Amino acid sequence: MRHLLTGAGSGIGAVLAQRLLARGDEVVVLARSPERAEEMAADLPGVEVLVADLARPESVESLAVPDALDSLVHAAGVVELGPVSELGVEAWTAQLQVNLVAPAALTRVALPALRQAGGTVVFVNSGAGLHAHPQWSAYAASKHGLRALADSLRGEEAGHGVRVSTVYPGRTATPMQEKVHEQEGRAYDAAAWIRPETVADAILHLVDLPHDATMSDVTVRPA
Repeated sequence: MRHLLTGAGSGIGAVLAQRLLARGDEVVVLARSPERAEEMAADLPGVEVLVADLARPESVESLAVPDALDSLVHAAGVVELGPVSELGVEAWTAQLQVNLVAPAALTRVALPALRQAGGTVVFVNSGAGLHAHPQWSAYAASKHGLRALADSLRGEEAGHGVRVSTVYPGRTATPMQEKVHEQEGRAYDAAAWIRPETVADAILHLVDLPHDATMSDVTVRPA
């Protein structure tokens, strides 16, 4: 099987890439710069690394993706908390670009390869994509939009044999979660939250699901 992943530099995406490589699958990942590409190739021996900066979604349009893809997993994301009264245009734009516009652009580029293989698109969303709380307006808006993208894509691509799934992890022990705690002014304890391995296992299940079924939405919550 061949997979294209974003967000493979850390957290859920990194664990997923490692799991796929360990079982012998082909893995293609994105890096934001040539320097970062070298680092990721060293961290994940065996991956193919393509360079595109998700903060500039137009950069994905020239990517040479493989001819056939069994999955496209959108695991990259950025977060910047703050009240609407204080969040500036830059914070809104950055989160919308990386969390929503880039996944839409990359999906469009990858669709011919996904159709060729009857592949699966997996959007790693968030609990914030279901419910918006104070201080989370920009991030939640980007993730609500990602849910809408997935729902529309699912209806559009069903006739082409492409399945679309969204995973909604609760708070997961990743570098992003550590940043969130810092922004919230709270102490961070990784043991209190979902392990990224657990979410990666859920994604693997979606990717490996037999073609007689699809799982459109999967919520993973801390126990």
